[in-house]
Amino acid sequence: MKIPKFDTRSWRVRFSYETKIYLYAVGAGLPGSLLAFVLMWNFGFTLETGVPLGILVLAGWLGFATAARKQAVNSLRTLTNLLAALREGDYSIQAQRRDEDDVLSEMSGEINRLGNIMRQQRMEMVEATTLLRKVMDEIEVAVLAFDPEWKLRLVNRYTEQLMERPSDALRGRTAEELGLQDCLTGDVPRIVNFAFPGRSGRWELRRGTYRERGQPHQLLVLSDLTQTLREEERQAWKRLVQVLRHEINNSLAPIHSLAESLQRLLLRDARPSDWENDIKQGLDVIGERSKSLNRFMASYAQLTKLPKPNKRPLDVRDWIQRAAVLETRQVVIIAPGPDVVIEADGDQLEQMLINLIKNAVDAVQETGGDVSVSWSNVKKVSPCLEILVEDEGQGILNPENLFVPFFTTKPEGSGLGLMIGRQIAEAHGGTLRLENRDCGGCRVVIRLPL
Repeated sequence: MKIPKFDTRSWRVRFSYETKIYLYAVGAGLPGSLLAFVLMWNFGFTLETGVPLGILVLAGWLGFATAARKQAVNSLRTLTNLLAALREGDYSIQAQRRDEDDVLSEMSGEINRLGNIMRQQRMEMVEATTLLRKVMDEIEVAVLAFDPEWKLRLVNRYTEQLMERPSDALRGRTAEELGLQDCLTGDVPRIVNFAFPGRSGRWELRRGTYRERGQPHQLLVLSDLTQTLREEERQAWKRLVQVLRHEINNSLAPIHSLAESLQRLLLRDARPSDWENDIKQGLDVIGERSKSLNRFMASYAQLTKLPKPNKRPLDVRDWIQRAAVLETRQVVIIAPGPDVVIEADGDQLEQMLINLIKNAVDAVQETGGDVSVSWSNVKKVSPCLEILVEDEGQGILNPENLFVPFFTTKPEGSGLGLMIGRQIAEAHGGTLRLENRDCGGCRVVIRLPL
């Protein structure tokens, strides 16, 4: 039994839990023991018989008190050992349950169930961690984690290949030592040029934060875009050459044909009486086709000269109303929407919306139907403003060529409206797409960040 401690601040004696149980057991047997001694005294027991009997009563009294203390302490110590095993992650030890109606047995059962749950959760966590590690090692994306002191704490196998060093040699190094300090600051996502020891090229940089042991960490993800960008550039050049060849041939073919006809006319000995008019008309056609080709090249240059947005507060309701009222061929329905103010270039967005409304009205001129514009706040990955331009026309008949420059089905169309509109939306950090409606017609979906 532990020695009690004396608290000088409160002038009280503090007993341990085991001592308290022993004192309670002794106190429970004290009245009966005193009663036994009183009865022995009153009934006149002799010294020879009273002393052994008193010793027997006293020994039984203290023996039962000690047994009660031992039973309670041993049970609690067993439960303590079980909880300590759970804390250490050892879930193989189970408490024995002897009696379903016993309180101690119920507590043992609850600890067993807690151990089973913790074992299952730990198994799931280990499996999830193993899967995550496997995915990180198999993907060809560089993953690096830095602690608050910008020291590297986590790398995957692809990063080891890029750095040409094992993970043990990389962990603990600072971002400055690895040449990645610029990646931990600035806007994301963005494209960066970076030369690793194992590979150089253009990379898409993304950055996020997470907490480990209460400390904030930064997670860097670098995706190699070199091969993808080269393929995209090759496809872009292919489309560009196809468009240029088509448009230039459309102008050069009649010019070449007229030039040959005029040359044959001038080489004839007997020219017709109106030969001068034929030459004048032919030269006029050649001049017109040359001007058309020049306008085509100037329009193509317009795609590369879109200025950077000059962002200022823009009231969405006013912007949509201004663009809709400029369409005079029919009334554009404006659905009610929330009051929203965004940071954007009002001139660029207004020109984009004017072209989209014009296209929608063009689509319903022959078939009839309404054109409507609506807007709302939506939350996808992040909150954004969604604008819908819907018509009841025939819908999209050639979706693969929607954003090909100079492709148009309109006699007076330039084929640049949708291309420039998408560039304006993307310059504002948004998107523009077209889709067919289930009820017929076309829907333009514009999403802009709030």
